[in-house]
Amino acid sequence: MQAQQNSKVSLFGFNFDKITLRQAVQRVLELADGDEDGQYVVTPNLDHAVVLHRRPELLPIYDGAALVLADGQSVVWASHWLRRPLPERVTGSDLVPAVFEAAGRPLRVFLLGAGPGIAKLAAQRIETHYPKIRIAGVHSPPIGFETSPQENELAVKLVIEARPELLLVGLGAPKQELWAYRERHRLGARVILCVGATIDFLAGARSRAPEWCQRHGLEWVHRTWEEPRRMVPRYANDAVMFPRLLFKQLMSDLSSH
Repeated sequence: MQAQQNSKVSLFGFNFDKITLRQAVQRVLELADGDEDGQYVVTPNLDHAVVLHRRPELLPIYDGAALVLADGQSVVWASHWLRRPLPERVTGSDLVPAVFEAAGRPLRVFLLGAGPGIAKLAAQRIETHYPKIRIAGVHSPPIGFETSPQENELAVKLVIEARPELLLVGLGAPKQELWAYRERHRLGARVILCVGATIDFLAGARSRAPEWCQRHGLEWVHRTWEEPRRMVPRYANDAVMFPRLLFKQLMSDLSSH
């Protein structure tokens, strides 16, 4: 079945798909049933927007994605303020289990990323909870593997040999997007999902923020509490850059009218 085209929302340099989580799940499953390999899905949030503002060379990567989903409540709020509303936030960590739950047939999945042993633990839990999912392989490459020809070729080889329909790449942004874009035509996977810490969440190695935090855009509080050394500088920078990005978007909108 051919995936239908959705309307887009242009915001902060991204062309977000204007769809709900349920619709995104349907699209991913349609792509997995399709006949084209190397379709990749990205889930930008505010931090991705800040990085894109600093590194415009990433723009073709996001433009080439089969799906661009808004993973960030602040992005969804901004879309409403700017009168181009996105229906809801669609996170990678919500999308993946929803796809697993909705799979109507056995689906071959490969997990790439996370720390040593985490992907294997995630694989065990996935096969226990989702009967239709077949884990075709896992690999936790060392930090910096993408710059090592030997380590990179090993990762590519393992994916090719496993023949997955769905490849989860959890390397952090923008590394995962860069890698998926660069290697997409070699991997043989129908769909590549760039989903950050989702493998850690599936393994139970990290916990997501409570639902009320997520609904009110306070997931950053939970993540800061868990990883203050890494997250405080990031969120401080995002807080400074967000008004600038909004202003830049407003000026762009005014100049186009």
